[in-house]
Amino acid sequence: MESKQYLLGMTLAEITESVLELNLPKFTGKQIADWIYVKRVKSIDEMTNISLKNREILSENFDIGRSDPLDVKTSVDGTRKMLFRTHNGKFIETVTIPEDDRLTICVSSQVGCRMNCDFCMTGKQGLQDNLTAGEILNQVYSVPDSEDITNLVFMGMGEPLDNYKNVKKASELLMAEYGLAWSPKRITLSSIGLTSNLKRFLDDSRCHLAISLHNPIPEERLSIMPIEKSAPITSVIDLLRDYDWSHQRRLSFEYIMFDGVNDSPLYARELAKLLNGLDCRINLIRFHVIPMSKLRPSTDENMIKFRDTLSSKGFICTIRASRGEDIFAACGMLSTSKIGNKS
Repeated sequence: MESKQYLLGMTLAEITESVLELNLPKFTGKQIADWIYVKRVKSIDEMTNISLKNREILSENFDIGRSDPLDVKTSVDGTRKMLFRTHNGKFIETVTIPEDDRLTICVSSQVGCRMNCDFCMTGKQGLQDNLTAGEILNQVYSVPDSEDITNLVFMGMGEPLDNYKNVKKASELLMAEYGLAWSPKRITLSSIGLTSNLKRFLDDSRCHLAISLHNPIPEERLSIMPIEKSAPITSVIDLLRDYDWSHQRRLSFEYIMFDGVNDSPLYARELAKLLNGLDCRINLIRFHVIPMSKLRPSTDENMIKFRDTLSSKGFICTIRASRGEDIFAACGMLSTSKIGNKS
């Protein structure tokens, strides 16, 4: 017997095509999409404007594809970290961050990551799987307080541009008129700069972009980020200069600060030179110590000096507050390698 298809992650066109193959009325496709994406049902039985007979036919062939988190941890600052199991029996982590009237969800796009950045626990795990569009969306729909989410960042486990097809599809479903009809301004994709798919993203999408930079000196960036060899940060910046950042779409750079490595005024000046003329903002991030890395966090004093140097050169530069460090939910701390080893 063939396994059932998952409806979550399918476009309206795909759902409609599937119901026609089952000899159901074409309008059933729109009904199903509305139940899944707007009304957020977890089972086909809840689709009460579809006849019982047709629901039985659908249930024989489809599953919604929703799954609740297996575990929820809450930080002292209100940040939550959820553990989800994928359809293939692997595990991912998702984070929600409350702040005033905002609730940001940090979603994963892969199980692990192949980029192997020295400061990231996900990278130490290696790549185990790409998430489907449905598995990406399940994080959005199944976390606590899902309906309160105001913003989404692709900053969880994985490199989003390494699973671009499914990240793009999930984003488009969130923005679809038959879905949640989100504005692209509610979505930010974070990448270390895979230039081929970065160009596709810039051409296809109006979502915000955050580039993980972390060192403006190429040979030093290479020592902590192997991607520098195949996609140098200078080529990433050259590509970004071809696009207009003055209107709806926001460009930002993430810069994790390591003690004695990239946190002196020299690096601030080099960073200013590298980004000169780009309409962007720079987010300075405190490093969160992880196993298997000798890197240590920069001091508050050095971070403030670094910010002030960049501000004096006309950049919008902020020090991002750490959130969820006590439950290993902060930047660079997500990993399910131990959980996977136990399964």
